[in-house]
Amino acid sequence: MPAPAVAALSPESAAPAPRREWLYFCLFALYVIWGSTYLGMRFALMGGFPPLMLGGCRFLLAGTCLYVLLRLKGAPRPGRRQWAASAFTGLLLLVIGNGGIAIAQQWVPSGVAALVAGSMPLWAALFGGLTAGQWPGTSERWGLALGFVGIALLNRGGAMGEHWLPMVGLVLAPVAWAFGSMWSKRHPHMAPGLMATATQMLCAGVMLLGLSQLWGERMVAMPTPRALLAFFYLVGFGSLVAFSAYGYLLTHARPALATSYAYVNPMVAVLLGWLLAGETPGPSTLGAMAAILVAVMLITRNKASSAPPPPPSREPTAPGGFAR
Repeated sequence: MPAPAVAALSPESAAPAPRREWLYFCLFALYVIWGSTYLGMRFALMGGFPPLMLGGCRFLLAGTCLYVLLRLKGAPRPGRRQWAASAFTGLLLLVIGNGGIAIAQQWVPSGVAALVAGSMPLWAALFGGLTAGQWPGTSERWGLALGFVGIALLNRGGAMGEHWLPMVGLVLAPVAWAFGSMWSKRHPHMAPGLMATATQMLCAGVMLLGLSQLWGERMVAMPTPRALLAFFYLVGFGSLVAFSAYGYLLTHARPALATSYAYVNPMVAVLLGWLLAGETPGPSTLGAMAAILVAVMLITRNKASSAPPPPPSREPTAPGGFAR
């Protein structure tokens, strides 16, 4: 599931010509690092971190580091309206989106979680029609139908588990992520640049830790070394490096290329889960993967070919994968 909203440079500053090696690195970060964060979350959860506490500590630490760095570089302090906008966006993207994935991964394999999170473009297409009148075309409608068939296959095959709470959280995560991404793009009070990422992570971290206390989560023992390593991997690479790479791609690459992680991450997550965690996908999971990946490709390719080039936006906002 995805993104903290990552924003491109402001239209006032002209973006320099992209360096090919940086583009390759950023694509690697989105495809491999974001794809691996699902397994990283699973290792952290298996090693002693409660799910909501994991997200709260992770985003609070990453958001603090990024906020301090930006302030030292001269970034202006966000105002009250910007903090409020970041709090609402962080609630949708990171509390519901990332938190739902974290809760589900206590029972659901990391590859299945990534696969459901990869259905986010399907929901984004629906919200685009409801909020902006941009209803899907013929190929997009086929993509939507195929994507929902894939999610149904996951549930029917038992891949999503028998517990109702993780199943609900897993399904709601991409819905909240898609709505939050679209809402943040249209909101006039988002903080500029990477400050939007920092403030969203800070707000989400506080909310997740508060929910962790209300939920009664307790860390009964010291996390294992593997869990601690996974936690710092999520903070450093999953949150800071990959989010910055996504912002660079949004500025210097075509939108279709920048968002292509949506159908690459599930394959990376399933492969890593199979190699490192012994997660063996069954026939229903493999069929659902094929259906959802084809559906997402139909939607993204149709949008890329039919939509005119957008004007420079104020802040393209979409923190990309849920488990990021």
